[in-house]
Amino acid sequence: MVLFMVSGGAPGDMENQLELEEKTRLINQVLELQHTLEDLSARVDAVKEENLKLKSENQVLGQYIENLMSASSVFQTTDTRSKRK
Repeated sequence: MVLFMVSGGAPGDMENQLELEEKTRLINQVLELQHTLEDLSARVDAVKEENLKLKSENQVLGQYIENLMSASSVFQTTDTRSKRK
């Protein structure tokens, strides 16, 4: 948290104090938003990594299913014309 203080009793000092308080508030808000952005970026990276892992697993499972289907007679294509002869 950033804080600026102006001491003194002149009328212009009050205006300066208000400006500094507003700047301080804005700086703190920017810092908070930067931290939020960093957190969100880290989350996006983690989700991308998980997505790549899941895609890889899906490819392996897809290949496994294809292999099972090709090994099973239930899923073999049948040519009815050759059986009729």
